[in-house]
Amino acid sequence: MARQLGQILVDMGFIDDGQLEMLVEEHGQQPSVQIGKVAEDMGLVIDTQLVQALAEQFDLQIVDLGEISIAEEILDEISETMAQMYRAVPVQLNGNLLTVAVSHPENITVADELRTFLGRDIQLVVCTELEIDNMLEEFYDSKRETIERIVADLEEDNELKQQIEALTTGPIDLTGAEALADSVPVRKLLNMVLLLAIKDHASDVHFEPFEDEFRIRIKADGVLYEMVPPPRHLAFAITTRIKVMANLDIAERRLPQDGRIELVVGGHPVDLRVSVLPTMFGESVVLRILDRSVVSLELENVGMDDEMMAGFRKVIGKPNGIVLVTGPTGSGKTTTLYSAISELNVIEDKIITTEDPVEYDIDGIIQVPINTDVGVTFASCLRAILRQDPDKILVGEIRDLETGEIAVQASLTGHLVFSTLHTNDAPGTITRMKDMGIPTFMITATVEAILAQRLVRRICNHCREEVEQSEEMIAQLDLTGEDLGDRKFFRGSGCDHCNNTGYRGRVGLFELMIMNDALREMIMSEASTDELRTRAEEFGMVTLREAGMHTMWEGITTAEEVVRETIVDV
Repeated sequence: MARQLGQILVDMGFIDDGQLEMLVEEHGQQPSVQIGKVAEDMGLVIDTQLVQALAEQFDLQIVDLGEISIAEEILDEISETMAQMYRAVPVQLNGNLLTVAVSHPENITVADELRTFLGRDIQLVVCTELEIDNMLEEFYDSKRETIERIVADLEEDNELKQQIEALTTGPIDLTGAEALADSVPVRKLLNMVLLLAIKDHASDVHFEPFEDEFRIRIKADGVLYEMVPPPRHLAFAITTRIKVMANLDIAERRLPQDGRIELVVGGHPVDLRVSVLPTMFGESVVLRILDRSVVSLELENVGMDDEMMAGFRKVIGKPNGIVLVTGPTGSGKTTTLYSAISELNVIEDKIITTEDPVEYDIDGIIQVPINTDVGVTFASCLRAILRQDPDKILVGEIRDLETGEIAVQASLTGHLVFSTLHTNDAPGTITRMKDMGIPTFMITATVEAILAQRLVRRICNHCREEVEQSEEMIAQLDLTGEDLGDRKFFRGSGCDHCNNTGYRGRVGLFELMIMNDALREMIMSEASTDELRTRAEEFGMVTLREAGMHTMWEGITTAEEVVRETIVDV
């Protein structure tokens, strides 16, 4: 086991025992900061002393980047994005062994992560933080590696083009395809795309083959942005590389395939869900990025106001019943439900979920993935779950009558059931359940609350400005001059912080309909969705459009986002 860095600093004569006590105490106040950095910030050691201690602690060589000359082809081994993320500079390449200089060898996952991305054996050496900064500035700023530069290099690579053409005409050569997928240019492009997507907190990456082009689009904040398209002939190579990483069948190009890629980026796990779909012009691939460091599974962070949060907490605290969350794909339903069950995750209760797929693993909760290939459907899984003595159940989605009926039976037998549905708003969910064939009396007996939600893009704080709104947009918002008064509209003008989109991040809009006797009587008497909505509003339900307007007046989002994500209340 490696000796403690503080003790090594004492043993090397850089600090004394009294200073070590001060250092340990200060580090206790900021445990997320590495102890060497704390010692340096306190002025107890200088950077060269810290490097000596780290080299001693991890049995590494010290390198002085200012004193050595590094060949350009060696520096090309690690892209600028990767070098900045890992604070790492390649120094030497012997065969397949790449020597990499770092200033924080205590980040023990760096070597493993670089090995995964680069396909090289990695040997670490240690240097000062200042040397890393100087090297990154000197080399990467003058020779910044961008998607544009990589794509331009690939377009000029005729040898790679001929190799791909040979592989895509006639029967597939598996050995050749695997070698192509493992080639440096293909690795470099895909690594750059994935790192940029993760850095921008993107939710999906789309690789789309067309007749004359191969398009890469990244979805961030719910909107797709196109990257510089790589050469059309690279579609096969990139798709094959993704399939190799996801352990899919690279010889099968006629059937849809699903898989997953597990990466560790910057010290935290990132799960990539892979979907491959055969099209007229090749295989379309979509990667869903599940980055646990981005999602906070705490109910306070979902975005409800205090009054709605109090009502929602009261509902999820009930011993039985059904709580539904509705909205389109990508509206944050799963995050809301995960946050709710995380709050309810106490040692006294057993919570079981069945999901397609399991998106985030939560300690203390039994999570079951759906696998329709072997007959594990929501309905069959839910039946089995009820024999496991659960207190609370999460069903990923109620898709059919069978699942709906079992969920209802579960709530009637003393379980609290959470699930999702795809409907436009909260009152419309009742009609959807009736259409599925669930009897009205069962709906009124079990449903405790329905939460509809949307995500709208948040105006970038760095470029927010007041804007005059067009008459057309005011009409779409269904506003009169009296409604407007002296209220102001805002937008983002676009800056480097938001990739010139004017938006950064998203915020939730919520519509919570809590059931009561009056609403249940209306449902039993076959009241329309509009009648239900009107009555629910009388009981205090804030509609999605109202929530959107409130967020817009606070200068958090734009009128365009409210119109795009919500419908006019009728």
